[in-house]
Amino acid sequence: MAYKSALISGTALAALLCLTPGVASAQTGATPSIPKSEKAPDDNSRDILVTGSRIKQDPNNSALPLQIITNKDFSREGINSPEQLISFLAVNGNGADNLASNSDVVSGAARGTNGLSAANLRGQGSASTLVLLNGRRVAAHGLQGSAVDVNQIPFAAIERVEVLKDGASAIYGTDAVGGVINFITKTNFTGIDVTGFTDTTEQGDSQIYRLSGTVGYGKLDEQGFNIMGSVSKSWNGALFGQDRDFVNGNQPNRGLSIDTRGTPIATAFAINPTAAGVGISQGGTLLGGASGATSLATNPGFFIPGTTVPALGGVNPLRLPGGAGCDSVDGGLNYDSVLYNTPNAALACSWDTGRAATLQQPIQTLTYYGRATAKFGGHEIYAEVTGSDAKSSKIFSNNQYTANNTSLPIAYPLNALTASTYNAVYDQIAAVLPAIGAVGDRTVDAIGNYGKPIAFRFRCEACGPREYQTDTKTFRAAIGVDGPLFPGWDYRAGGSYASSTASSVLGSGYHYRGVFASAASAAASGVAGAVVGGADPRAPTAPGATAPGIVGLFNSGILNPFSVSQSAAAMAGLDAVSAKGVRLYGGKYEVRQFDASVSGSLFRLPGGMAKVAVGVDYRHESYKFDGSTAGALSSPDIFNVAFDNINALSKVTRDVKAAYGEVSLPIFSVLELSAAARVDDYTGFGSTFNPKFTAKFRPVSWMMFRGSYNTGFRVPTFNQIFNGVTQSPNPGNTLTDPTTCPAGSVVGSSVGCAAITPDSLSGGNLTLRPETSKQFSLGAVFQPSRHFSASADYWNIAVDNVIGTITLPQLLANINAFPERITRTNGIITLVDLRTGNFGSRRTQGIDFTARGDVDALGGTFAAGFDGTLLLVKREKLLPNLAYTNTLGVFTLAGDLGLKFKYNAFVTYQRDGFGVTFSQIYRSGYNNFALPLSATRPDYNPRVSPYILYNMTVSKRFEQGLTITAGVKNIFNTDPPFAITYDSNTGAGSSWEPRVADPRGRSFTIQATVRL
Repeated sequence: MAYKSALISGTALAALLCLTPGVASAQTGATPSIPKSEKAPDDNSRDILVTGSRIKQDPNNSALPLQIITNKDFSREGINSPEQLISFLAVNGNGADNLASNSDVVSGAARGTNGLSAANLRGQGSASTLVLLNGRRVAAHGLQGSAVDVNQIPFAAIERVEVLKDGASAIYGTDAVGGVINFITKTNFTGIDVTGFTDTTEQGDSQIYRLSGTVGYGKLDEQGFNIMGSVSKSWNGALFGQDRDFVNGNQPNRGLSIDTRGTPIATAFAINPTAAGVGISQGGTLLGGASGATSLATNPGFFIPGTTVPALGGVNPLRLPGGAGCDSVDGGLNYDSVLYNTPNAALACSWDTGRAATLQQPIQTLTYYGRATAKFGGHEIYAEVTGSDAKSSKIFSNNQYTANNTSLPIAYPLNALTASTYNAVYDQIAAVLPAIGAVGDRTVDAIGNYGKPIAFRFRCEACGPREYQTDTKTFRAAIGVDGPLFPGWDYRAGGSYASSTASSVLGSGYHYRGVFASAASAAASGVAGAVVGGADPRAPTAPGATAPGIVGLFNSGILNPFSVSQSAAAMAGLDAVSAKGVRLYGGKYEVRQFDASVSGSLFRLPGGMAKVAVGVDYRHESYKFDGSTAGALSSPDIFNVAFDNINALSKVTRDVKAAYGEVSLPIFSVLELSAAARVDDYTGFGSTFNPKFTAKFRPVSWMMFRGSYNTGFRVPTFNQIFNGVTQSPNPGNTLTDPTTCPAGSVVGSSVGCAAITPDSLSGGNLTLRPETSKQFSLGAVFQPSRHFSASADYWNIAVDNVIGTITLPQLLANINAFPERITRTNGIITLVDLRTGNFGSRRTQGIDFTARGDVDALGGTFAAGFDGTLLLVKREKLLPNLAYTNTLGVFTLAGDLGLKFKYNAFVTYQRDGFGVTFSQIYRSGYNNFALPLSATRPDYNPRVSPYILYNMTVSKRFEQGLTITAGVKNIFNTDPPFAITYDSNTGAGSSWEPRVADPRGRSFTIQATVRL
């Protein structure tokens, strides 16, 4: 099994774990750094408020699996942003939650995640992971309103991160199903701390920089106050698919080829645009004949040579005799007509869209944090302000322009400007398909096709890649007070306001269409005589063009689709009709919160004092999403922009009122039980009661057993409820009707297996119900001495009424269960409903492992650590009466990719301010995806290989407070393993898995810190 080989490969790192043990606690997973100011005021214990409880306790003796990560851990692994930390965690799932995995073409619920990077503990989804800052909530991302963008966290001010690997709805509320990540800032910092960090790849691209400074004055215990501030600026450079060799969609022997005939050199098609007023002759097109494709389809002179198949699937000059070949263009490849069972496309080229995708999104982030704390008589009062400004660019593949009869009437004309190119293309095609006319002496063309414009499909590289530029600003202000009420009792109260405001505008790659795209837009324009496909005078017209927009630029011949280089006039024309800077959409999420609690001792039991905590929590959430006037029907259309005006919300709000209690009962010195319960009242969903029970049993000092049980309740997000309904076309041609096509068959293989290309509906659902969850865990902690600790925790999560979306393959695979989601026209599936719903159940089980150890040797200290998650069960079903589908170790196009085993391990040596660390990151393989017929290819790999990286850092602390840390990430420059992730039905994906792997390759890090 894959995870067994992983353990073998990690034995060198784990060997020290068998030596005399380490300081770190097994249940925390790292040595916690406990600030003195946070100790309980009435004794010298290590009791503090830890994540997952309202009762102060020793984090090293917790009944819950709590991993504490410190700044030392960040430096050891070269982690310099919250996003990097989240990706590093073995307990985090593998969803499309980071900037690499959601940077390509996305649909449905993944839309509107521009610049968002979220957490996904235990694979339960980003909306089921609670992110806190100093124990209180922050605002969800302004464009989505469902998940927190972790990049807003002021990382420079963070002292430690507590990761609760357990459900906590009874303590924090309903979105803590997968777990809790609590970022805890410095609270009593004095002096000056300046840090500079750089991470540069071996190729010198996609640089990462961070510069931060923290200043603090005043010691709480001595002066009674502390004031501190921190600011950080980070830059992530862009990395594109074309910059990495492992991004290669042209691997037909392995079952991967790209299903697009839009290439940088246009593919000619048998299409007859008929729209008037945009400069196209009404006499038909070169391959369309006089009255449409059928006029040539039965002519043997139009058959692909050596076959009886008409060339209706496209003809590319590069692939014809005398052509330079499809691969002469960067990313070009022969269209795989066998893989996609489209024999009429055997003369077409394709293009590797993955090479245009962004592997690392460019983003600049400014974060700031300020805090003032005063201490008087054991009481502390504080005020803090934090915020961020993140500017990101979501850059993806260039627009593809495909001629059609109405909304995109484009064709390459014959005129003085185009004659040279037109004649060359005509001669090449006529030499292979003589039915279109004579070659050479075109004046004797008896058919009369010469001179007719050439309809085409074209990927416009000169137009630039498509780009959404997003600016996200967050702000959070909080005040709080805590202290003793009377002996043995404390209080804690506070309030906060947080907001996230995001706005996206169009960058490169988008242009005004120049024609009316629909009857509705024509009617709303106010233009006399406006018709679908007719010229739209509201759009700008390029100099020299015969009609407005990019349609006019094509139809005048200024923009040449049969060339990768464009004239100065063409580039100027593209600038003239560009939509760069047009607002796409924007949103704002706000949360106002107040909480208060008291805790203290009740009575003495044989094992110690019984303790209790009770509190109240009030939260007011609001969300609004703005459309764009540029997306209104009354505005000129911009080609292929997802404005999402249908999802506009003026403002929706929700109140959450809660009361909770928690009690800790040390029955005996070896047995402690605790119970917690919370009642939440949600606007629109009523009340819910969620209990939690925990137990820990320590029969001997070096062994502890622990367990927990709790329930959860998650309400839908605002988007999941209120989003409008969007109808989107399907660009692929690999789907068949499962009611007429035998299982396992491909398009065209038999009667009833014709390709279907249904439009799809996505959007919200006003009738959604909350999802409910139950989970329990059982674990053991082994601590034979202060030098060694190890733990294993089994966990089981059951979620019902799962809120989410259904994918098109899932719907077709269960077509008889969802008849209301299928629309047929004349018996053919033409529309599918993929809107949000409550879809069945999800079951997840696993074991978390943690170990730490150290030993003194060679004049210093060797230490080693291991954190891993073994996934045992991951399955789901869409309806209660359906069978479960196993998704453990199986590729999925959407959602969380359930890897069987993940771990991080390290060995470090420290002596006199010098340290060296060697670490390993392991992610197990899984069942590969298979495109139609791909599994029959000779080099198809049914399993994706494990992904294993090795890193190293060396650090030295000098006098005057200077510390320098240098490192190498991915020492052996390991590429992501080959995986088929391409989906022809969305046009996204490539030859690697961004939910698992880091595309940057070997990189070198340097960090310098000065502390004064």
